[in-house]
Amino acid sequence: MKTTVKKLSDTKVEIKVTLDAKDLAPAREKAIEKLAKEVKVEGFRKGKVPADIAEKFIPENDLSAETIDLAIRLTVIQAFTDNKQSLIAMPQVDVLKYVPGEMAEYTATAEVLPEVKLCDYKNLKVKMEKATVSAKDVNDVLENIAKSYADKKAVKRAAKEGDEVIIDFVGKKDGEAFKGGTAKDYRLPLGSHTFIPGFEEGIIGHEPGDKFDLKLTFPKDYGMKDLAGAKTVFEVLLKQVNEVETAKLDDELAKKCGPFKTLDELKKDIEKNLAAQNEYRVTEKYKDDLIKAVVEKSKIPTPEILIKDQMRLIEDDITRNAASHGLSFDDYLVETGKTREDWEKEASAIAAERVKASLALQIIARDNKITVKDELVAAKIAELRDVYKNSKEAIESLKDPNVAADIRNRLIIEETINFLVKANKK
Repeated sequence: MKTTVKKLSDTKVEIKVTLDAKDLAPAREKAIEKLAKEVKVEGFRKGKVPADIAEKFIPENDLSAETIDLAIRLTVIQAFTDNKQSLIAMPQVDVLKYVPGEMAEYTATAEVLPEVKLCDYKNLKVKMEKATVSAKDVNDVLENIAKSYADKKAVKRAAKEGDEVIIDFVGKKDGEAFKGGTAKDYRLPLGSHTFIPGFEEGIIGHEPGDKFDLKLTFPKDYGMKDLAGAKTVFEVLLKQVNEVETAKLDDELAKKCGPFKTLDELKKDIEKNLAAQNEYRVTEKYKDDLIKAVVEKSKIPTPEILIKDQMRLIEDDITRNAASHGLSFDDYLVETGKTREDWEKEASAIAAERVKASLALQIIARDNKITVKDELVAAKIAELRDVYKNSKEAIESLKDPNVAADIRNRLIIEETINFLVKANKK
């Protein structure tokens, strides 16, 4: 077999393959063996005709067609392997010449893993933030705890800031109720600023039983395009006003929060938990920053097929999340004020970055011989079995070898990222 390689782009190659009689012989033998199963010869049962006899009864056109088909199957992958090209998808084959029994010539075009030129990934000079906990951080948590244990008492007076109100409301634009603008028995702390400007302020001064309209304009930078800058009317029914008395920060409150005898013990526990959370946060950010630095400082072409695969995964995630809220992907686009073209442009950029990061990490893992033991893969699968023990479908899917391979790859990527952290954390 002779091959010549033509580079069509950083991620696409065309290989011209020439086969001689010697290369075609194994394919012809397999073709005869396959077609012999359908040959009918007197004195032999169907499928039991010896190959040397069956060959005489097989139409030459059928044998030639089957031979070239098998010859391509037997040689096309080897052609890419011999030329050190890693396939991303199966090649597209075009037969150029074929003389049965003598020679064949075809081209195979395919997307391949690009040549990646990595930077010095062991010396990225990325700084890691310090995980600190301030007195304010601790006090903020304590204040939230105090609010959660607050005593609420219904009162018959006008609402004021600091109260909790229970309301029904319907938001309308151009006289029509808009999606997400309606609720019943909604508990709203006045002063929380969880609604658009003017909403909470408009409730202050009203008493239980009051019905009133709030004419409000949504912010121009509001997340939903069809509401951004829109003039609306909220029809509000104030059903109840609750006076809120925040719990005192003392030893008694600490005892309600867990196995604490004093407020000081509770503070120390809060500080310890915040420290662990901050340490995790800055470590995860450091990992992200390292990967981003590798991508930015390296030359990593992005195969279009991999970008499209990533875009499909992104769309699948959005579709699942939208479905959990009773929405479709198209509903998601409407909610976010995007056209399909807007989303594809945005998703394509995200997908390209993910592909670059994935290729970089794969090469780092390969070059540093980073692997994971079978026991770790088995342990992860066992963990997933326990998580999905009530789903027969999920448990069955975990038996698929492809799932185990995917889990192994994920674990290798995790180990590779940890390797990057150790190499750069100086």
